Amino acid sequence: MENLRTQTHYCKFRVAETWRFNGAKNSSIFFSKTLFTKPSTKFTTKNCISSVQPSLPVAISDNNSTKHITLLVEAYHEHKRLNTLLEKLEKKDSSPSQILREDGDWCKNHFWAVIRFLKNASRSNEILQVFDMWKNIEKSRINEFNYDKIICLLCEEAMMKDAVFTLQEMKTQGLRPSLETYNPIIHGFANDGKFDDAAFFLNEMKEINLKPDTDTYDGLLQAYGKFKMYDEIGMCVKKMELEGCSPDQITYNLLIKEYSRGGLLQKMEKVYQRMLSKRMHLKTSTLVAMLEAYAGFGIVEKMEKVYKRILNTKTPLKDDLIRQLAKVYIENYMFSRLEDLGLDLSSTYGGTDFVWCLRLLSYACILSRKGMNIIIREMQEENVLWNVTVANTIMLAYLKMKDFKHLRILLSQLPARCVKPDIVTIGILFDANRIGFDGNGTLETWRRMGYLYSEVEMKTDPLVLNAFGKGHFLKNIEEAYSSLEPEERASKTWTYHSLIAVMSRQLEGRVS
Repeated sequence: MENLRTQTHYCKFRVAETWRFNGAKNSSIFFSKTLFTKPSTKFTTKNCISSVQPSLPVAISDNNSTKHITLLVEAYHEHKRLNTLLEKLEKKDSSPSQILREDGDWCKNHFWAVIRFLKNASRSNEILQVFDMWKNIEKSRINEFNYDKIICLLCEEAMMKDAVFTLQEMKTQGLRPSLETYNPIIHGFANDGKFDDAAFFLNEMKEINLKPDTDTYDGLLQAYGKFKMYDEIGMCVKKMELEGCSPDQITYNLLIKEYSRGGLLQKMEKVYQRMLSKRMHLKTSTLVAMLEAYAGFGIVEKMEKVYKRILNTKTPLKDDLIRQLAKVYIENYMFSRLEDLGLDLSSTYGGTDFVWCLRLLSYACILSRKGMNIIIREMQEENVLWNVTVANTIMLAYLKMKDFKHLRILLSQLPARCVKPDIVTIGILFDANRIGFDGNGTLETWRRMGYLYSEVEMKTDPLVLNAFGKGHFLKNIEEAYSSLEPEERASKTWTYHSLIAVMSRQLEGRVS
């Protein structure tokens, strides 16, 4: 009896899982059209679940309880049959058509599970054959719903020839194509850059009195953006409006994204203002696209305005975008903003290495010993271990200040802090020697510890070099390395010792 209860509980879960898969016609699990999916009122999760799991009265009779358990046990066995079917498909050289012949038939759930398996296993070329066999077993399966799903799937897989063939077959079966039939085909051709084919089916749709909707045009707009056809985007929007298909908030969000990616800031801002006037919802992802555009052009005021809006939504930003913001601040000598940026990130991600890098860099760039010491104390209080980025950031500030006393102390502390020098650290030492620092003792210590015979590494955060520049040593190293023949560069593993030797030879050649 305990085992039956366990099975019953498991079946409840599987029934819910099965019906989540077979819910709406435009299910985002299986058949997405454009990146902006519009809500459907035809099917909802509530409707799907209630259709297979009727509500039970508070007081359940023994008879009803028995029927309920029976249903759950049947669902458990159906799940086992589905697992057996999928195990057959997973075998090497399995043939779904042969398995269907052997099984005689599959229920709807099992058929779509097979289709999903073929899609995920990169075997979409077998889908049409299986569909053809399955629908002919029971003629009621020859309906618009099944054809639309298959066509949409084929278009997602860029199998446009098969999708068009299925559309033609659908017509010969006496079925009427709908927007759900044509939109994936139009989007599929457009996404592949075949806009003439997309236009052909758009016109065909109109000939049978099917009026394009915003989703039809949204897919075209996305495709135009993909191929940087921005004039066509404007013409497409005008065509929408002339045909009485007013752009909605999904369309406007899409337009802002495409214009921002193309760097068309005036067009982007014009659509943005139109959305504000219409009081339409601006998606966070759209704001992120605007932020990327402003950061890319280094427009600080507008960049910060959009950044604050995104910050209020608590949406995490990608590392590359955060670095771009930091670069804009550095290029505009707005070093205090690096501290603000680091604190903003710490509230979301905690004290990561990059957060400490930003905060420390904020004070290092203005050569503030007091500010750097505050950050160092905070790191100590939180038991944050140093890395080479932290050490190099502080030492670069000391180098700029010509504070050789603190530079020497920090260099001597590197082994105790378990910080291994990288190429930037080596560069700091050589650049300091060039302006009067005596680093021979440090260099000898590194040689004795084997550091100079290690493979060359660059582990310092690139943002540090954005702030301080590469320095004399690194520039000479790059010049010496680039002067070598390609065969010589690839012929050996480069250590600090061998790289310094090459640079020395290059400098000696110049002097002679």
